[in-house]
Amino acid sequence: MHNLVDERSAFCTFDESTTVNALAAGLTFSINDAPHPLCRLAASQLQLHLQYQEEWKHNFGLSSEANGVIIGKMFGVLAVRTKEDELGYLAAFSGKLAGGNHHAGFVPPIFDGLVEGGFVNTGMTKLTQINQEITALELFDPEANAPQIHLLKTLRKNHSISLQNKIFEQYHFLNKAGESKSLVEIFANTVYKKPPAGAGECAAPKLLQYAFRHEMEPLALAEFWWGLSPKSAYWQHGHFYAPCREKCGPILAHMLGN
Repeated sequence: MHNLVDERSAFCTFDESTTVNALAAGLTFSINDAPHPLCRLAASQLQLHLQYQEEWKHNFGLSSEANGVIIGKMFGVLAVRTKEDELGYLAAFSGKLAGGNHHAGFVPPIFDGLVEGGFVNTGMTKLTQINQEITALELFDPEANAPQIHLLKTLRKNHSISLQNKIFEQYHFLNKAGESKSLVEIFANTVYKKPPAGAGECAAPKLLQYAFRHEMEPLALAEFWWGLSPKSAYWQHGHFYAPCREKCGPILAHMLGN
């Protein structure tokens, strides 16, 4: 898996061949199609990278030697054509990978809540403090401290809601015409009214955001699961899946102008 220009670039080139050019010729982007051969090629290159890279460690549950909590992960690839007419692909992961948002060869997040000194870390620290106070009061004398515990739980709930709303306000998505819309605006006219937790952190919106920001033409998109499935057996290692409807549907409708 190699990058164009430098390691900060998320654009990965396909090996030059008449086959790749032929596959891309006349291709019209659609979110609902089965994985296109170009995406399967990109996914196979990304999967080789996931198997053999040594830049970071993440326990997908595929190795008996790995430590820590097993976290399978959804990855996405987007075949693109640059304004210089080069064919290649972009790669993204859903949520965080190896505890971080930034890794060489992957597009960046829409919003990075892990920035040191940022309001997210400050807000989470405050929540931790409130939880510790509640635990201490409950252990010492829950009946005598009931009024104070109630107040702290109300404070925790309000603080959590406020923090989540502030996080949502940081997410803005471009469409193919270059127009930006906030996550809050996008979900205002849906049945949910408000964005669900984790909205904007999936692979597909990250990929399209990077493509539109760098004036790349999306050609085909595919997402696959890598690792063991959490809790249920729904996600199968190496299988392809369509973008989720609840979190991604409204965002992609805006980004693709549907």
